[in-house]
Amino acid sequence: MPRFPHVAPSSEGLSDHVFSRLAARAQARGGRVYPLHVGDTWLEPLPSARAEAQRTDAFPRLHNYAPVQGEPALIDAFLRHVERRSGVSLSRACVQVMSGATAALSVVADTLLSPGDEVIIPAPFWPLIRGTVRRRSAVAVEVPFFDRLHGRTGAELEAMLDARVTERTVALYVNTPHNPTGAVLPDAALAAIARVAARHDLWIWCDEVYEDLYYTPSPPVSAWTRPDFSERTIVVHSLSKAYGLAGARIGFTHGPEAAMGAIRGVQTFSTYCAPRPMQLGAARALDEGGAWIAQARALYREAAHRTADAFGVAPPEGGTFLFVDLRPFLRPGEDGMGWLERCVDAGVLLTPGSASGSDYGSWARVCFTSVGPDDLAEALGRIRAVLASR
Repeated sequence: MPRFPHVAPSSEGLSDHVFSRLAARAQARGGRVYPLHVGDTWLEPLPSARAEAQRTDAFPRLHNYAPVQGEPALIDAFLRHVERRSGVSLSRACVQVMSGATAALSVVADTLLSPGDEVIIPAPFWPLIRGTVRRRSAVAVEVPFFDRLHGRTGAELEAMLDARVTERTVALYVNTPHNPTGAVLPDAALAAIARVAARHDLWIWCDEVYEDLYYTPSPPVSAWTRPDFSERTIVVHSLSKAYGLAGARIGFTHGPEAAMGAIRGVQTFSTYCAPRPMQLGAARALDEGGAWIAQARALYREAAHRTADAFGVAPPEGGTFLFVDLRPFLRPGEDGMGWLERCVDAGVLLTPGSASGSDYGSWARVCFTSVGPDDLAEALGRIRAVLASR
């Protein structure tokens, strides 16, 4: 019982200092440090979507509460976006505007999980999803997966996931295009996930944050549109990444109508509504931002290839990250954190792989969109020097 001065066990281990050790070293170093650890962009968003473009003379009562479900103009824009992107006409009742994808997944976890329940999380993974599950007093079951896709059959991938299902498993988390590896899940992997979910009556949480940041010749099929996904899938979208609106905190959730009613109820007691001015800006981004995204995608693709070339690895298929196995670059007796500390000493901050899974202490996540091309070139030059110093 967490009486004063103690906190609830479910909040222990959660921290806003994910990179504290490396960040402290960077601060002590002084001078310019290139922040390739944060998943953000150097690009300013579409002018009409920016905060300063939303004015009270154009939008009366701009700073009042928005409806809990979301601004009607934004919901309309989102429905049009989904129709264009995925060819699906969603029911308006099945859509909920959220305060970003992080809050959306938190609300989904609060709605669908009871203490002690388990969620299968293919690893490596977006660093915050593990804590999102744990804060509900549920269990995040990590399954090494994304770095083991190549050369595996669908049956083998299915067995990897199926082996971790227990009587307490209630959901399976899917993110494609993927943070941090940049992989787009192939059909065999998605079919394997669907079979495991169907056999054990599991929910699928489908994270579509990077749906528009793909570097393949054509857009990957949205996983949630598959017939073997659609009936059991809760989907999360965001404007943070593709539209450069991370600070706006606007996202969406949709899924089966019965579940969405409960999710909307939990949302009411969570953040109530997303910020109204930024919802109106987000509607403009969705309706007017096609050319902006195309340009951003081209710039990001170039940055992705330059970053992959620096490490001598294949470029990602999508997203804003490269996930690198550091073992070929370590000095004798050195671990991944030691290499990352040397990188900080050279002026570049990266994310420890352990933030994305317990099995990835010798890996690092690199964001290639957080700084502009000139700064990225300088940062990669410094990384090359560290790589060569082994």
